[in-house]
Amino acid sequence: MGMEIYYFSGTGNSLYITLELQKRIPETELMPIVGLLDMDIVKTSAETVGIIFPIHLAMAPQVVIEFLKKMDLKSAEYIFAVATREGSQHRAFADFKKVLGKKGKDLNSYFTLNMASNDPKFKNWHPAAAEELADMESEVQNNLEYIQDIILNKDESHEKDTHFTVHMPIFSIFSLVLPVLNKFYNVEFYANSKCTGCGTCKKVCLSGKIKMVNGKPVWQKKVDSFFCHACLNYCPEQAVQIKSNLFLKSYTEENDRYSHPYATADDIAGQKNNLKYFQSTLE
Repeated sequence: MGMEIYYFSGTGNSLYITLELQKRIPETELMPIVGLLDMDIVKTSAETVGIIFPIHLAMAPQVVIEFLKKMDLKSAEYIFAVATREGSQHRAFADFKKVLGKKGKDLNSYFTLNMASNDPKFKNWHPAAAEELADMESEVQNNLEYIQDIILNKDESHEKDTHFTVHMPIFSIFSLVLPVLNKFYNVEFYANSKCTGCGTCKKVCLSGKIKMVNGKPVWQKKVDSFFCHACLNYCPEQAVQIKSNLFLKSYTEENDRYSHPYATADDIAGQKNNLKYFQSTLE
């Protein structure tokens, strides 16, 4: 009846936060969201439940919201959420509170952590340098100490977000149309001539969108993407690209890639293997 953390991570930032909290808080079980998606109802027996995820387009990933709707949280006395982001404002916790309210629950505490960006499609993007990562890590560790104390004491924490680095003056209006934008958010991936057919992209694809055809990856149109960018960032040859379209000029051909220094492709892919993978890594 201790604590369970449910989490989703594409390139390791949220995975890192999950593992760090597990180190700090005894009797914590890790529950990968992707490994539980086939379940109609996800019933927890924990008193404390946490959900950790990255921000996608100023929201929680849609797969995380849909998963939250499936959860049976009758045993949960305390629920918290941690979002990782590059720095933009977001509405994830407001959406969480709406879903939880329909279950007769509340989001007792929530926290947002600024971390490195994994989105190399924009012009002048670059992966965080070693000095930047060190500064972020120092800040993250300080925040985790604060978060740990709040969770252990089951305190309420609803602090206003004042640490965003990407300011949107009309965010309150923009946020009203975010669900529609998220639904029709269209990013097409492909592999260029550098592809060696190693299959890493398929291995880390959390949605199962990628299949290998004649030794090359194909992104199946009938399978929804989770937009986690794992395939893009873990390709060892940087062969996976985002296609430019009428509304988006992609610079992935020119830019480098990012994944968290402590998260391997195997770590990301392990989310699909339900709990057995995590139990074995913790022994």
